[in-house]
Amino acid sequence: MHKQEKSCAKYKVSDCEKSFKTESPLAVKCGGIMLDVNKTTLKGVYLVKPAVHKDARGNFYETYNEKEYKAAGLAADFVQDDISCSVKGVLKGMHGDAGTYKLVQCVHGSVYAVILNCDEASDEFGKWEAFELSAENRYQIYIPPMYGNGYYVTSQEAVYSYKQSTYYGEYKQFTYKWNDDRFCIRWPGAAQVISKRDA
Repeated sequence: MHKQEKSCAKYKVSDCEKSFKTESPLAVKCGGIMLDVNKTTLKGVYLVKPAVHKDARGNFYETYNEKEYKAAGLAADFVQDDISCSVKGVLKGMHGDAGTYKLVQCVHGSVYAVILNCDEASDEFGKWEAFELSAENRYQIYIPPMYGNGYYVTSQEAVYSYKQSTYYGEYKQFTYKWNDDRFCIRWPGAAQVISKRDA
């Protein structure tokens, strides 16, 4: 997990080279399954590590369980699931809106995901944190409204999954540029494929 660089002194920042350490895990056990929910440096944003069950046949894990997630304090009511398939070098973001909670993960391949505080009324506007999401680590990010979500595909192909608490179009989306000088977001490479909206 990467965080803001110290050169962006305007914002609250920390070393981006430090490895991720769980700060305040909210481990919840429901029905014999352990759900590991961890605070991030962003208020209301959580890193979720689902329990994985392995045997000789392979492995199995739940991508969402309403009872367990709500018991862990992740109370959003999700109503729509979306899938985005992309190739290496694609960069998407930063997108969000004022009313939608999201639960995102990479179910195939790997991405470098960035979450950005886009609430201009907040003292932490512009603060961001980055996460490595992959089919291998199975990590998820729980994202409240007013945070931008973007990612850079680091594998040959990636499938990025979104659960959303509102139907598409209920709220007007905002977009902040991935390379906005105010934020100093550190990406793993140059955008090789990007939409006109995001460029």
